Amino acid sequence: MIDLSGLKSPAWQRVIAELTAQAPDDKAFLMRMVGVLGHVSGARQAVLYAMPRSAEAVEGEDAAGAAPRPLLVWPPQNMQPGASAPEDPAGQVTHPGDMASAARRAIESGLPQAFGFDRDEMFYDGGAGSGGNIIATPVSVGQSASRPGEPASPMVYAVSMLVEGRSKPALQTTLAIVELVAGYAHGHRTGQQLKRLRVSSAALDLAARLIAAINAATSFKGAVLQLANDLVRQLQAERVSIGWARGVGRRGEGQTVHAIAISDTEHIDRRMAMIQKLEGAMNECFDQEQPVLFPPAPESGAGADVVLATAITHAHREMAAGNASARVLSIPLRVEERVIGVVTAEFGASSTGQASTGVDPQMIEIVQAVLDLVAPVLRIRRSDDRILPLRAWDDALKAGAWLVGPTHTVWKLVGVFAVALALVLTLVKVPYRVEAPAELRPRERRVVSAPFDGIVWSLSPGIEPGSRVEAGQVLATMDTSELRLQAINATGEIIRAEKEADSALASGKLADAQQSRAKAQQARAELDLLQSRIERAELKAPIGGTIIAGDLRERVGASVKLGDPLFQIAPLEDMLVVAKVGDRDISLVEAGGSGSVATRAYPAQRHAFTVERIVPLSEAEEGKNAFEVRAKLASPTGWMRPGMEGFAKFDAGEHSLIWIGTRRIRDTLRIWLWW
Repeated sequence: MIDLSGLKSPAWQRVIAELTAQAPDDKAFLMRMVGVLGHVSGARQAVLYAMPRSAEAVEGEDAAGAAPRPLLVWPPQNMQPGASAPEDPAGQVTHPGDMASAARRAIESGLPQAFGFDRDEMFYDGGAGSGGNIIATPVSVGQSASRPGEPASPMVYAVSMLVEGRSKPALQTTLAIVELVAGYAHGHRTGQQLKRLRVSSAALDLAARLIAAINAATSFKGAVLQLANDLVRQLQAERVSIGWARGVGRRGEGQTVHAIAISDTEHIDRRMAMIQKLEGAMNECFDQEQPVLFPPAPESGAGADVVLATAITHAHREMAAGNASARVLSIPLRVEERVIGVVTAEFGASSTGQASTGVDPQMIEIVQAVLDLVAPVLRIRRSDDRILPLRAWDDALKAGAWLVGPTHTVWKLVGVFAVALALVLTLVKVPYRVEAPAELRPRERRVVSAPFDGIVWSLSPGIEPGSRVEAGQVLATMDTSELRLQAINATGEIIRAEKEADSALASGKLADAQQSRAKAQQARAELDLLQSRIERAELKAPIGGTIIAGDLRERVGASVKLGDPLFQIAPLEDMLVVAKVGDRDISLVEAGGSGSVATRAYPAQRHAFTVERIVPLSEAEEGKNAFEVRAKLASPTGWMRPGMEGFAKFDAGEHSLIWIGTRRIRDTLRIWLWW
């Protein structure tokens, strides 16, 4: 037995302190969790297993068939002091098949499980095996990385513990302690989420302070100098420089980056070799449109970033030449998909005490996010500093380039203006409409049918064609007297079978008890079916609307068959216009288009509609092919009824008078001459 009275002992307090201590990542926490579970359960061995989530797939098989994979074994076996853990711990697992199966069952159930095994017996739950027991519990930590060198993927984890043979009460006590310890994984997951939230909040706070400082400056030059001074303090760098892209290209073509601000520097002399190297590094980052770090980040290992590791760093290496502890980081200033400048930060041992401190992929990602928020403000400040004619000219060039292309913008603008003027002066366009016969139909029509073979017992008052009903309103009732008698009989069968099962159990006849319980289960299923039919004996309106078909006043007391239609209900507030458009005009009708309809009953009234759908299959109508077009009325009126006919006109856009007058002729000639 395990004594639970020691849960407040100093040893247990140390366990709690170890579980609640902040872990750098999920892997470190899982290593700590495996050791704690092994200690508190008194296990001879504890193994951490990982398995892809059910929604993921593994190579060569789906996740449902994937076997749990051992990641860590506690205590480590055959290891020298100071040696690292083996890459494949599967060889250290005792009873690997049983341990993996226990982990899988714990993951699938989501609860701790206890298993026992003997020499000649298969796995079974909850027993005390002579050879020992296996306790498995799921551990929920969310996202985590798998083995070194493999990509991170969503995984679920479980810990299997091999313990000595114990009695059932002892196993239950151990299970309770294991479940309590495993519950601390939720605290770790919450802590990791809080950590990420704090990082995001810090980035937003930094961006807000930088933007406030930029807006407080009186000019663009003062704004970028203030930004450089603020960044050098926030990043704890030796120097921060800001470069701006200049040139004619809007996407980087022909543009170069010039240094415009250096922290704690009022004047920039471009003749200096240091400035030339700085601008070379900035242009290197500008050309690649991604952060560049020298010395480059490793391609593998903790904190690895493939993009940083594969970046070209020739200019950055030249800039850092002569200082072995220097690190140079360049980050682009981006607005949407365009890079408008570069921020270069220089780090050294004099600023942080060691060259590598503080420059990692996570920090670079945060700084990039901050600069993405700051860059649009800088572009606005630069635009505001220019005189009005220059700004107007730039806006005109951008609009023209967007319209006709980046080259010869002025001449193309003049040509477009001349062509547009000629078209307006020579061509007059009017709206064109396509006409087609139409019919009004309800959007939704529900049929209430007989739920079973039986007799119509009664009809609710006022239920007749044309009556308004609400959803759930009782329309008619079927005769349920026979069903109720059958339900009483089924209830008696249940009681009798349960009594027989209890008597068989008392006599030790397990087989007879199982048969009696099966009879009770069968009778219970029959009772459920009868009760379901009794409940469905009340015919209720599935939707609110008007009864458009179905008169049962003369069928009360008559027999009906299963599935016989009794009522048809449709809401008349939402009517559709169904038009038959000929195949010669269907190309002018589009989904989302507009139009109007007039009925034969009220020809003087026009009602607007919007095309919802065009049925892609044509039908023969009076010797011609026609397509069914469904449209929604904008404001249906109370007099509209299903089946009303009329004419619909679809808006086909504005066309010139010559186009409208010759459309039929041109189409006929094209068919004849096969244009």
